Amino acid sequence: MPKINHKENGQWTFFTASLKLVSSVSTLFSMPERRPFVRLPTDVYPVNYGLRLKPDLIDFTFEGKLEAAVEVTQGTNQIVMNCADIDIITASFVPEGGDEINATGFNYQNEDEKVTLCFPSTLQKGAGSLKIDFVGELNDKMKGFYRSKYMTASGEIRYAAVTQFEATDARRAFPCWDEPAIKATFDITLIVPKDRISLSNMNVVDRKPYPEDHSLVEVKFATTPIMSTYLVAFVIGEYDFVESQSSDGVTVRVYTPVGKAEQGKFALEVATKTLPFYKDYFHVPYPLPKIDLIAIADFAAGAMENWGLVTYRETALLIDPKNSCASSRQWVALVVGHELAHQWFGNLVTMEWWTHLWLNEGFASWIEYLCVDHCFPEYDIWTQFVSADYTRALDLDALDNSHPIEVDVGHPSEVDEIFDAISYSKGASVIRMLHNYIGDEDFRTGMNAYLLKFQHKNASTEDLWECLEQASGKPIAAVMNSWTKQMGFPIIVVDQEQHGSDRVLKISQKKFCASGPRNDENCPNWMVPISICTSEDPSCTKMKVLLDQPETTVNITNVAPDHWIKINPGTVGFYRIQYSSAMLESLLPGIRDLTLLPVDRLGLQNDLFSLARAGMISTVEVLKVMEAFVNEPNYTVWSDLSCNLGVLSSLLSHTDFHEDIQEFIRDLFTPIGMKLGWDSKTGEGHLDALLRGLVLGKLGKAGHKATLEEARRRFKEHVEGKQILPADLRSPVYLTVLKHGDSTTLDTMLKLHKQADMQEEKNRIERVLGAIPAPDLIQRVLNFALSEEVRPQDTVSVIGGVAGSSKQGRKAAWKFVKDNWEELHNRYQGGFLISRLIKLTVDGFAIDKMAAEVKSFFESHHAPAAERTVQQCCENILLNATWLKRDADHIHQYLLQRKAPPV
Repeated sequence: MPKINHKENGQWTFFTASLKLVSSVSTLFSMPERRPFVRLPTDVYPVNYGLRLKPDLIDFTFEGKLEAAVEVTQGTNQIVMNCADIDIITASFVPEGGDEINATGFNYQNEDEKVTLCFPSTLQKGAGSLKIDFVGELNDKMKGFYRSKYMTASGEIRYAAVTQFEATDARRAFPCWDEPAIKATFDITLIVPKDRISLSNMNVVDRKPYPEDHSLVEVKFATTPIMSTYLVAFVIGEYDFVESQSSDGVTVRVYTPVGKAEQGKFALEVATKTLPFYKDYFHVPYPLPKIDLIAIADFAAGAMENWGLVTYRETALLIDPKNSCASSRQWVALVVGHELAHQWFGNLVTMEWWTHLWLNEGFASWIEYLCVDHCFPEYDIWTQFVSADYTRALDLDALDNSHPIEVDVGHPSEVDEIFDAISYSKGASVIRMLHNYIGDEDFRTGMNAYLLKFQHKNASTEDLWECLEQASGKPIAAVMNSWTKQMGFPIIVVDQEQHGSDRVLKISQKKFCASGPRNDENCPNWMVPISICTSEDPSCTKMKVLLDQPETTVNITNVAPDHWIKINPGTVGFYRIQYSSAMLESLLPGIRDLTLLPVDRLGLQNDLFSLARAGMISTVEVLKVMEAFVNEPNYTVWSDLSCNLGVLSSLLSHTDFHEDIQEFIRDLFTPIGMKLGWDSKTGEGHLDALLRGLVLGKLGKAGHKATLEEARRRFKEHVEGKQILPADLRSPVYLTVLKHGDSTTLDTMLKLHKQADMQEEKNRIERVLGAIPAPDLIQRVLNFALSEEVRPQDTVSVIGGVAGSSKQGRKAAWKFVKDNWEELHNRYQGGFLISRLIKLTVDGFAIDKMAAEVKSFFESHHAPAAERTVQQCCENILLNATWLKRDADHIHQYLLQRKAPPV
C-alpha cells in the first residue's frame, strides 16, 4: 500500500510537533496489553485456489465457490482458515483418488477472524481438494470485497464491486490462508453483468454467456504465478481505458471513469517509462503479461499494488491537462512509481510476516523517487524527499511513543497500525542512507541477487542485508540493525579546532528526544555513516567515517582557517546535528549567499527548528536564521520553511500575539512573492508553479493586503466564468478568500464543489473549506464533511482542514469528532484513516489538560488501530504546552523588537 498524501492546501504539511516534556510521558501512556495471537497451523496448506465469485451489484451480496488444491502434511480432522464476515454454506474434502468427506461443523472464531472446518474422520497425509460454498456482503467499509459508488453521465447512482485486501482482508472475500508466507496460485472466474468490465490480476482467457442468466457472463482469468492472498484483486464496473506497450512488450492499460480516458494518459506515460526502468534497475523482467492501473471512486489508501491490477484513488491516477495542478502530476508520478516498484519488491519477493512490512514500504517509498527522478529530472525530487519524508520521519521518531522500524505484530488490528511514517518515511530514509553508504553499483548487485534468490518466495530483513553484505563487503547487518531494531536516532554533536592547516573535529552521538536531552545511563548507540564536506567544494564529500562508538575525533587535512566544515552533505544520514556556535556561525552566510546546496540549507534550518522545539536552543535563534532565507530561490527550501512556520503559527494561535507571527510571515514571504508575481512567465517550469502556489497561499492566509485583494478579484472573475483560474493558482486563491471570507464566500465555494466534475478539484476545495473563520460557518463545514457530497475517504481531510486552520477550528473539530465518534469509527474502523483523523484533529492542541481529555476519551472509546497514534498525539500536546510556556515570551519580545523603529 502506498503512502497517503500529506499534501494539504496545495503544500506538504506534517502534523507533528514535538517539545520539552516531563519524563513521565511514556509511563502516562503505556501500551495496552497485546491480544494473544497464533498464526495458522501448517498441517494443511493451499497449492492452488480455484475461485468463482458472483457479485450482486443491486443487493450488495456475493456468492462464492472455492475449490482449492491443498496438501495435508500430517493427518488431522480439522482445517483452520481465515474467514471474516462470510457465511459458509457447505464444505467438503476430497482426498486424491478417494471419496468426498463432508464437513460436519464450522466453528467461527470471529475475534481472530478464523474458521475451523470439522470433519468426521481424519484427513490423511497427501494431496486433496477442499470445496467450500459461501456467501458474503459487498460492504461499504473500503476493505475486503466492497462496493464503490459512482455516478453515470445521466446522473444515475451506480456501484462497482472492487477489492482491497492488504493487510488482512482477503478473508472477507473468500475463506483462505490469509498470511503473506502462505503462497499459492489462483484461478479466478467472475460471473458478472455482461455490460460491465471485469478485471483481475491476470489476463482474460475465456468469456462466455452464463447458462442460468443471459444478462450475465462468465469471465475466466489465466492462472496467476504463486503469490500471497493480500495481492489478489478483482474489479467489476464501468470504465474506459487508454492502452500502450512498454518497450519490453508489457501491455499497460489505465482504466478511468467513463468519458475520462484522456485523464489516464499521464499515468500511462509514467507507467510505460517506469516498467523498463525497474527491469533495468533490478535486472529482472516484469513477470506478468499485462498490468492494469485503475481509478476507484471510494478508496481508503492512495493506491494498492495488487499484482497486475493496481488500484488507485482517482486523485492518485487521473490528470486533466487543463485542470490538474503541478503538485497533482508529481503525486501521480510518485504513486505510480511506488506501486510499480512493489511488482518486484513485495509481489515477486514478499515479506515473510508483517514485521518486515517496512522492507516493502520503505523500499518502494525510496525507489519511487529514483524512478520519478529518471522520468522527470526537472522535478528536483530528491530535495523534495528530504522535506516530504526524511524530516517527517525524524519528527515522529523523536517521540517516546515512536516504535522501531521492525515491529513484532500479531493480531490483524496491530498490522494496520504499522502503515505509518516510520515504516514508509523512516524506512525510505534509512534505505537512502544505506544506498549512499554502499554505492549504487554494489547496491544494485545485491538487490538483483536478493530478487533472484527469493523470487516467488518470502524473505525477511536479514535476507536482504546478507545479499547486500556479499555484494559490498561492508558490515551491512551490523550497521542496519542499529537503525531498524531500535527506535529513534542520534543527534550528532560537533566541535572543531584548527591545528595548523588541519581541522580536528570532535564528534559524539546521543539519542535525540523531542523533549530535550536525557541523562540516560544506558543510552543506545547507532552505527552512523558520517560524511563531511568543506566550503572548498560543498557538493563533494571530502571524508567518510563510520561512527560506531559514543564519540570520536576526526582529522581533516588542508582546510584553511576561514573555510567552513559541514557534516552530512546532501542531508542523507538519518540524524540531527548540533554544531558548536562557532561552526554554526561560519555556515549561516552559506544560506544567504546560496553557497550551501539547497538540500543542506533546508537541513540546517530544519535541524535548528527541531532543536528549538526540544528546548536545546531558543526559538528566537531559529527566527533569526529564517530571516536569512530572504534570497532563497528553491521551492523545497521554502516549502520546509513554510511548514515550520505553520507549526509555529499554530502554536502561537494559543497566545494573544498570533497577529505578530503573521506579520513575520508576511515580511519573510513578500520579496519572493513580488518577484514571482501572479502569472507564469515563459520558460518557467514545474518548480516555479509549485513555488508560486506555495508563496501566494502563505501570503494570502497571513493576510497580506495586496495578495488578498488580487485573490478576491481573480476569484470573482473565475466564478463569473470571465477568466478561469489556472489549476496551480486555485488552492492559494480558494484558501485566501475563505480565510478572509463570509457566508457568501462559503456558499460560492460549496457551489463550485458541487459543479466540479473532477475529484482533484473537489478535494482541493474540501481541504481549504476549514479556513472559514466564523464559528457558525465552521460548523456548516463540519456537517458538510459527513454529508453525501463528500466521499467517505475525504471526510477526514475536511475535518482536518478545520482543525488545522485556527484555534476555534481545532476546538470545533475535536468536539465534532467526539459527538460523531460512533459514525466515524464505524466508517473507518480498523483502517489507518481513523489514525489520520485523530492525528489531524488533536495534534495541534497546546494545553496540558487537553492531553488528559484526549487520553480519557479514547480510554472509553476504543480505537485499537489507532492506539499508538493516540499516545503520540497526547505526547505532542504536552510537548507543545511545554514549548509554549518556555518560549512564548521570548518570541513575543523578539517580534515586537523587530517592529520597533531603530533608536
